[in-house]
Amino acid sequence: MVRCVSAPESTIARTPPPPYVAVIFTSLRTEGDLGYEATAARMNELAAEQPGYLGVESARDGLGITVSYWRTEADAADWKRVLEHAEAQRLGRERWYAEYTVRIATVTREYGGSSSTVNP
Repeated sequence: MVRCVSAPESTIARTPPPPYVAVIFTSLRTEGDLGYEATAARMNELAAEQPGYLGVESARDGLGITVSYWRTEADAADWKRVLEHAEAQRLGRERWYAEYTVRIATVTREYGGSSSTVNP
């Protein structure tokens, strides 16, 4: 079983070789916290416990983008149905997001590098 570690916001998720699924959540927040930060941290913990979870990457500077990675589309769909996550989604629609979009994609190829490998 491949298990990738959820990394802090400033790191890139370590995913296995493709194919795998990316759930891309793009959002604009409403004003105020209203419990958002605590719930977001809990959702990251809970997602990491789910079968098929591979990792997450997130950034917010006005526009927020969170990408969670899953072994299969079924694994991602199962995460959507976890009761605590479903409640967080409801609160998001009611309190935290002025606007949001969810996109589901299959990653078929990936490549990258780092300053330590690009400029030795």
